Amino acid sequence: MSGDPAHPAASDTPAPAGSGAASPARPSDAERVRSILAAAHSMTVIADGVRTEVCHLDGADVLGRLHLHPAAPAAGNPMDGRSALHDGRPAIRLEFTDIASTPVRDRVRARVTILGHLLTPYADDADTSTCVEFVRAVLETDEGRSYIGLADLDAACPDPLAAYESGMLTHLLDEHNELVTLLLRLVQPQPANKVLRALPLAMDRYGITLRLEERVGHRDVRLSFPSPLDDVEQSGVQIQALLAAARRLSHRNSLPA
Repeated sequence: MSGDPAHPAASDTPAPAGSGAASPARPSDAERVRSILAAAHSMTVIADGVRTEVCHLDGADVLGRLHLHPAAPAAGNPMDGRSALHDGRPAIRLEFTDIASTPVRDRVRARVTILGHLLTPYADDADTSTCVEFVRAVLETDEGRSYIGLADLDAACPDPLAAYESGMLTHLLDEHNELVTLLLRLVQPQPANKVLRALPLAMDRYGITLRLEERVGHRDVRLSFPSPLDDVEQSGVQIQALLAAARRLSHRNSLPA
């Protein structure tokens, strides 16, 4: 990691994870879905009962290939949210799996499913986008299942780190593993000896998530940046701010009582 360490004011110092402060900020479910779609390298498409594995997305936002349309009201009742368009139209289901780039236990971080009906034929190698009548998006994580509507999905933006997160996490682990150990200083209460290893699990505009693996099971802790990122270029300063806070804690704990 390069760049000079940031020296945030006391009010900007990251609060130790688990310190009893307000819950760490994190992406909304809609933002999480948009980020997974933006960074996806593969997906499973089930269109009109035919299952296709698409493995050449190359991190291009899937919503550049699909044009999602709101469901039309049922005929004769414009207030009815059910769609009249899908009658006789093939169903389409798109499945995405968000997998951690680091070798953590249980590498599946989330699953996203988009359900709808085809308004134009789907072809994997088509040069034009496919029009889909949107039904719903489903996000499944360890915390449960949530449903995202089209309005929320349209209003959300992919995380600015989404396309870079995988490389940033593997670089942190492979080239700066000692910094992961340093970041553990920000976890309060301090992890017990039963923690076998700590690995970076995720990074977004709000902070870094570490996975603490124990002999049986694991737990995840979020370390919040002093302020959310607006651009990937800001990540170096924010990461250095976390490291500076961890070093200050290390120094404070080493002073005689």
